[in-house]
Amino acid sequence: MSNLIDILKGVHPGLFLQRELNNRNLKSGRFAESIGEHPQTISAIIRGRRSMNIPLSLRIEHALALEEGMLMTLQVHYDIVQEKRKLSSAHHPDIDKYRLSLFWDTSFDNIDWDAHSSYVINRVMERGNEEEIIETIRFYGRETILSKIVLSPSSPFSSVIKKNLKQYLDYEA
Repeated sequence: MSNLIDILKGVHPGLFLQRELNNRNLKSGRFAESIGEHPQTISAIIRGRRSMNIPLSLRIEHALALEEGMLMTLQVHYDIVQEKRKLSSAHHPDIDKYRLSLFWDTSFDNIDWDAHSSYVINRVMERGNEEEIIETIRFYGRETILSKIVLSPSSPFSSVIKKNLKQYLDYEA
């Protein structure tokens, strides 16, 4: 189970349950009735609108011959990921200093500034203006920026990144 859990960490148990039911050609409504549960409850779990609880997880695991505790382990890991996401959303640079067009391919609300630091740093060093670069340096720090920069010889932005590294961090790449 530990290998499977390592692979599935952060996945809602409902998604795993849906996959298991599909693999076994079982309909969620009939499965719910077979374990003495309301179909709406199973449907809400599958759609991620409801959390798994211990009594229900034990019944599902028994009915599907899954290892005991698997669904609750998935639920705990999912809850941890969600809590970390909430905490990290409070930890971000001053958003007002960035143009929306700098991150045209995503929404500011979707950026996990810690998990996606490499993406953010490289984007700002490639295409950012002075205010954006200075805010990124303030938020991440010199050492983090230097460790996350990717200089690809085939990238058309390598020269821009090198210029910005020299100008703002006094670093020769």
